Amino acid sequence: MEAKLPGYRGLSLKALGEAGVEVGDVVRIVKDGSEYEGTLMPRYELADDHHLVVKLRNGYNIGVELTPGTRIVRIGVGSKPTFAAAPSLQERPGLSRVAVLSTGGTIASRVDYRTGAVYPALSASELSNAIPELSGIALIEAEILYSLFSENIHAPHWSRIAQRTAEYVERGVDGVVICHGTDTMGYTAAALSFALQDLPVPVVLVGAQRSSDRPSSDAALNLIGAVKAAGTAPFAEVTLCMHQGISDKTVVLHRGTKVRKCHTSRRDAFKSVNSPPLAKLDSHGLTMTAEEYRKRDPGRRLVLKPSFDERVSLIKFYPGFKAELIDFLVRGGCRGLVLEGTGLGHFSEALEEPIGRAIESGVLVAMTSQCIWGRVNMNVYNTGRDLLAMGVIPLADMLPETALVKMMWVYGQTQGLEEARRLMLTNIAGEMSPRSLIKGVEE
Repeated sequence: MEAKLPGYRGLSLKALGEAGVEVGDVVRIVKDGSEYEGTLMPRYELADDHHLVVKLRNGYNIGVELTPGTRIVRIGVGSKPTFAAAPSLQERPGLSRVAVLSTGGTIASRVDYRTGAVYPALSASELSNAIPELSGIALIEAEILYSLFSENIHAPHWSRIAQRTAEYVERGVDGVVICHGTDTMGYTAAALSFALQDLPVPVVLVGAQRSSDRPSSDAALNLIGAVKAAGTAPFAEVTLCMHQGISDKTVVLHRGTKVRKCHTSRRDAFKSVNSPPLAKLDSHGLTMTAEEYRKRDPGRRLVLKPSFDERVSLIKFYPGFKAELIDFLVRGGCRGLVLEGTGLGHFSEALEEPIGRAIESGVLVAMTSQCIWGRVNMNVYNTGRDLLAMGVIPLADMLPETALVKMMWVYGQTQGLEEARRLMLTNIAGEMSPRSLIKGVEE
């Protein structure tokens, strides 16, 4: 019986056996005056024994707790869940070559019904099997670098991702796609923007807000868009590809240093800040939306600079911020501080002394704004002017997250304070705009 009801045991196994039901059958469950109809799904082995999982007609899975009055009726025979090995891919001449690297995240995982966990499923054949459209877009070389939640990815991983991306670029692929969890994908996009300089081809980070087993999943459209852009787009920059809106019509490619996750769960969670998106892609093709961008040039030689120094901190000002926190970071060996100030770039006057002590001890201190739109201008009020006079450097409209990553990268390139200051004020990967947009929010 267990073979026909994988994952079920104890009470649930007994109830399903008495009802003559197998996984894949269409069932009606009557409980507390309510009825639920759908396909009986397998459960994972580590689950409890008193719930049934049913896939409703709308595509969503629900769990139904068994109670003494629960009645199970088999009303039809459905398709039994199977998993066949993906067929080997046939190379089609004329297609671009795209490397797809996985670091983990929703987009590159599949549910394991034995444990209930997710595991990476990102061989080229598995990708083609899951998203058949990909086989007509590019010849894919796939590799699993990591299987990590994005909050566990930091500087050492950025370095490895950059190195592996460079290896594929040097082998002559037409573009690279990096599958990544969405929560810190913006940080990784910024890191690769600094580590991969003079790119000859596009590098596209892509994620998903909704898992592939949900009807509202954005995984397929995002990945299709990322692969198309990597293989054929006219630009050669690090970008991030996600839904433009809540409908399945358009994906947007954001510049890697100008993008922020602005919503916890919406499919259009990512927005370009203080800059238009680089491009958008829909059923009509790819349209460049930025006037200035680095153009694709297969003859250009990639410059790899993958070193980062994590002895840098991002400090967000808030009313009541304790001055000793700055001293604590400096005593702990921090080489640089990115301040996320209010408005035009301000910190409380009570914090001027510890900031001054940090600068006198050789710590590089830079100012960003915690406002999403606009730019730092520390010449307007006395508090800003005082910080400027002390040696705090203003970072125009650079995002705080990008500034943090850039300072890590800067100290991975130089040990000198003056050179670090010069690099922070140099626009390397489009992280600073010469002027702010009149209309900040993208349409």
